[in-house]
Amino acid sequence: MYTIKSYMFPQSLEAAYELLSRDPKNNAILGGCCWLKMGRRRLRTAVDLTQLGLDRIEVRDGCVEIGACVTLRQLEMAPELTGRFGGILSRCVEHIVGVQFRNCATVGGSVYSRFGFSDVTAALLALDASVVLYRQGEMPLADFMAMPIHFDDILVKVRVRDDGRTAAYESLRRSTTDLPLLAVGVSRLDNEWIVSVGARPASARRSAEAAACLAAGGTPAEAGEAAARELTFGTDLRAGADYRREMTKVLVRRAAEACGKGGEQA
Repeated sequence: MYTIKSYMFPQSLEAAYELLSRDPKNNAILGGCCWLKMGRRRLRTAVDLTQLGLDRIEVRDGCVEIGACVTLRQLEMAPELTGRFGGILSRCVEHIVGVQFRNCATVGGSVYSRFGFSDVTAALLALDASVVLYRQGEMPLADFMAMPIHFDDILVKVRVRDDGRTAAYESLRRSTTDLPLLAVGVSRLDNEWIVSVGARPASARRSAEAAACLAAGGTPAEAGEAAARELTFGTDLRAGADYRREMTKVLVRRAAEACGKGGEQA
């Protein structure tokens, strides 16, 4: 359970940051709050961004821009996304709990929190996405994922270059709507490949060796072996480290094969 002393609706990002910076340890920006109730926290000030117009998906300046308050259901259904990147952003969320949950959970909440089980970050990493922060500006998502989880800034939006990249997504779950025990995203632009693996159970990371293998003409199976060899895996209640490592070989192979066929998944 969590408690909130003051709940604020700022009318600008400047005002939202001012509220956050008063007490970064006890004040927080709210996302969809879907996971907040699972822990125990006392918030002095909760900052709600829903009145700042950050719930839009826009295509402009050669990029697809996804606001921090866009819900996972919007990500799943938006025509701007279903027809791009092999539909990876729609596919990656379709098994997350249920429609009611996806109507609440936000892209900003998923990306900022860097949950190990996040399907969204695994897919976005494969698309070479960047994040736009209020103070620090734009930076690659891969760099953002390596930063401390709690820091004094606001995630405004996610940007993905609209470059015609082909992409595919694979995940492994114990049941259809359960959290993933492994998630893999692969994308290809000409001969440039990106391979990301999430739910290891740590947060998603890229496999440079797997990408290099594919770019050098290696087979999808060899890329899977490279990813399993390069990345680290852990054990939790859902799966063991060795099982995740072996399944990485399979999911990377499947996603790479799908990209080689134009992103169509079986």
